[in-house]
Amino acid sequence: QVQLVESGGGLVQPGGSLRLSCAASGFTFDDHAMGWFRQAPGKEREGVLCISSRDGSTDYADSVKGRFTISRDNAKNMVYLQMNSLKPEDTAVYYCAIDRVSDCSGGYYYWGQGTQVTVSS
Repeated sequence: QVQLVESGGGLVQPGGSLRLSCAASGFTFDDHAMGWFRQAPGKEREGVLCISSRDGSTDYADSVKGRFTISRDNAKNMVYLQMNSLKPEDTAVYYCAIDRVSDCSGGYYYWGQGTQVTVSS
Protein backbone atom coordinates (compact mmCIF):
# COMPACT_ATOMS: atom_id res chain seq x y z
CA GLN A 1 0.00 0.00 0.00
CA VAL A 2 0.98 3.64 -0.33
CA GLN A 3 3.37 4.76 2.36
CA LEU A 4 5.29 7.96 3.08
CA VAL A 5 7.73 8.07 5.98
CA GLU A 6 9.28 11.38 6.94
CA SER A 7 12.45 11.68 8.98
CA GLY A 8 15.14 14.18 9.88
CA GLY A 9 13.22 16.51 12.14
CA GLY A 10 14.47 17.70 15.49
CA LEU A 11 15.49 20.66 17.59
CA VAL A 12 17.73 23.26 15.96
CA GLN A 13 18.86 26.73 16.90
CA PRO A 14 17.80 29.78 14.90
CA GLY A 15 20.01 30.15 11.87
CA GLY A 16 20.68 26.43 11.73
CA SER A 17 19.88 23.86 9.07
CA LEU A 18 18.01 20.59 8.79
CA ARG A 19 17.42 18.17 5.97
CA LEU A 20 14.14 16.30 5.98
CA SER A 21 13.71 13.07 4.08
CA CYS A 22 10.60 11.31 2.86
CA ALA A 23 10.75 7.67 1.85
CA ALA A 24 7.96 6.69 -0.54
CA SER A 25 6.63 3.26 -1.44
CA GLY A 26 3.56 1.54 -2.83
CA PHE A 27 3.09 3.68 -5.95
CA THR A 28 4.96 4.65 -9.10
CA PHE A 29 7.06 7.39 -7.60
CA ASP A 30 8.34 9.04 -10.78
CA ASP A 31 4.78 9.48 -12.10
CA HIS A 32 3.90 11.90 -9.33
CA ALA A 33 4.81 15.36 -8.14
CA MET A 34 5.65 15.49 -4.44
CA GLY A 35 5.09 18.26 -1.94
CA TRP A 36 6.14 19.31 1.52
CA PHE A 37 3.62 20.85 3.88
CA ARG A 38 3.81 22.08 7.44
CA GLN A 39 1.42 22.73 10.28
CA ALA A 40 2.27 24.87 13.28
CA PRO A 41 0.31 24.65 16.53
CA GLY A 42 -3.01 26.41 16.21
CA LYS A 43 -2.55 27.08 12.50
CA GLU A 44 -3.80 25.51 9.32
CA ARG A 45 -1.56 23.30 7.25
CA GLU A 46 0.28 25.25 4.57
CA GLY A 47 2.13 24.17 1.46
CA VAL A 48 5.87 24.75 1.53
CA LEU A 49 7.34 23.47 -1.72
CA CYS A 50 6.45 21.07 -4.50
CA ILE A 51 8.60 19.26 -7.02
CA SER A 52 7.34 17.76 -10.24
CA SER A 53 8.26 14.27 -11.35
CA ARG A 54 10.97 15.77 -13.57
CA ASP A 55 12.49 18.04 -10.91
CA GLY A 56 10.71 21.27 -11.66
CA SER A 57 9.96 22.96 -8.34
CA THR A 58 7.18 25.26 -7.24
CA ASP A 59 7.17 27.55 -4.23
CA TYR A 60 4.03 27.70 -2.12
CA ALA A 61 5.22 29.77 0.81
CA ASP A 62 6.94 33.12 0.27
CA SER A 63 8.37 32.83 3.75
CA VAL A 64 10.72 30.01 2.72
CA LYS A 65 12.01 31.43 -0.55
CA GLY A 66 15.78 31.49 -0.67
CA ARG A 67 16.02 29.34 2.47
CA PHE A 68 14.35 26.01 1.66
CA THR A 69 15.04 23.72 -1.28
CA ILE A 70 13.18 20.63 -2.42
CA SER A 71 14.79 17.79 -4.32
CA ARG A 72 14.03 14.19 -5.22
CA ASP A 73 15.84 11.01 -6.15
CA ASN A 74 13.61 8.94 -8.40
CA ALA A 75 16.01 6.00 -8.24
CA LYS A 76 15.60 5.81 -4.47
CA ASN A 77 11.95 6.93 -4.20
CA MET A 78 13.03 9.75 -1.92
CA VAL A 79 12.12 13.41 -1.63
CA TYR A 80 14.07 15.87 0.48
CA LEU A 81 13.58 19.27 2.04
CA GLN A 82 16.76 21.19 2.78
CA MET A 83 16.03 23.95 5.28
CA ASN A 84 18.61 26.65 5.91
CA SER A 85 18.60 29.83 7.99
CA LEU A 86 15.83 28.40 10.12
CA LYS A 87 13.65 30.75 12.14
CA PRO A 88 11.45 30.11 15.18
CA GLU A 89 8.40 30.63 12.97
CA ASP A 90 9.46 27.58 10.95
CA THR A 91 8.56 25.43 13.96
CA ALA A 92 5.92 22.96 12.81
CA VAL A 93 5.19 19.38 11.94
CA TYR A 94 6.39 18.80 8.39
CA TYR A 95 4.62 16.40 6.06
CA CYS A 96 5.35 15.10 2.61
CA ALA A 97 2.49 14.41 0.23
CA ILE A 98 1.73 12.86 -3.14
CA ASP A 99 0.18 14.83 -5.98
CA ARG A 100 -2.20 12.93 -8.25
CA VAL A 101 -0.30 13.95 -11.37
CA SER A 102 3.28 14.48 -12.47
CA ASP A 103 3.17 18.28 -12.26
CA CYS A 104 2.51 20.37 -9.17
CA SER A 105 -1.26 20.62 -9.54
CA GLY A 106 -2.20 20.92 -5.90
CA GLY A 107 -4.20 17.70 -6.10
CA TYR A 108 -2.62 15.92 -3.14
CA TYR A 109 -4.23 12.72 -2.03
CA TYR A 110 -1.95 11.19 0.57
CA TRP A 111 0.18 12.59 3.41
CA GLY A 112 2.78 10.99 5.63
CA GLN A 113 2.66 11.01 9.41
CA GLY A 114 4.94 14.01 9.73
CA THR A 115 8.16 14.92 11.49
CA GLN A 116 8.50 17.62 14.13
CA VAL A 117 10.83 20.55 13.52
CA THR A 118 11.47 22.89 16.43
CA VAL A 119 13.57 26.01 16.02
CA SER A 120 14.53 27.44 19.36
CA SER A 121 17.52 28.69 21.29
